[in-house]
Amino acid sequence: MDSLKVIAEPGFFDLIVIPWTLRILTAAAIWFIGKWIAGRITRMFRMVLTRAKVDTLLVHFLGNIIHAILLAVVVLAGLDHLGVPTTSMLAVFGAAGLAVGLALRDSLANFASGIMLILFRPFKVGDFIEAGGVSGVPEEIRIFSTVIRTPDNRVIIVPNGNIANDRIINFNALPTRRIDLVINVSYADDLLHAKRVLGRVMREDPRILAEPAPVVTVAELAEHCVAINVRPWVRTEDFWPVRADLLERIRLAFDTEALTVPFPQREVVMRQG
Repeated sequence: MDSLKVIAEPGFFDLIVIPWTLRILTAAAIWFIGKWIAGRITRMFRMVLTRAKVDTLLVHFLGNIIHAILLAVVVLAGLDHLGVPTTSMLAVFGAAGLAVGLALRDSLANFASGIMLILFRPFKVGDFIEAGGVSGVPEEIRIFSTVIRTPDNRVIIVPNGNIANDRIINFNALPTRRIDLVINVSYADDLLHAKRVLGRVMREDPRILAEPAPVVTVAELAEHCVAINVRPWVRTEDFWPVRADLLERIRLAFDTEALTVPFPQREVVMRQG
């Protein structure tokens, strides 16, 4: 008697659960490994640009774009392994691109503004700027925003469009800057002596440049004082230290020379009828 052979037909577990579990695990592996590789490639790309002495802002900006593109490739590879028709998805995304562009027009404008900031380079890392209603040091231009660190060590994220569409004041663009002070002197004091004292105070500071020469001129005959312009030139990095020291030394010199720094005051005369 021939032995009976029983052939078990594959069930739901064999046909569906196991293959899809393997696909999902493989797709997850593609994502994590691809993300790690994208990070490594991005870091290598930034290192190459840094060694080539490319501006730091440009390095970070291009690095962010490369990283985003690589992650998009990894996502498409994972979806393709799951059996998702990526070609059809790309076609759908392309058709919906116009609607997405209109919905994200502000983000696209910020992206375009970031490219303009990189191309024209109105500032670089380490500069002190005033732009977009914020003053501080730009540290990184991202795809849609710029990171600015304020003097009190706050980090402010400003949309690129706000910076590109506003005036940009770069306080470090040139190697020298002029300090503009207005010193008030009493009408009762010797004006020429006060000017000589101010000139001597500036000459005693080696950080003040000889060329262009410092300027001491009368600015205004005000109501309660004579206003004198004090305008020395210094290196840009010395601007704030010299300004602070100059104000202190002027005050001390005025005390030594018996010169008066007046303040607004009024005399009221009472008459009895």
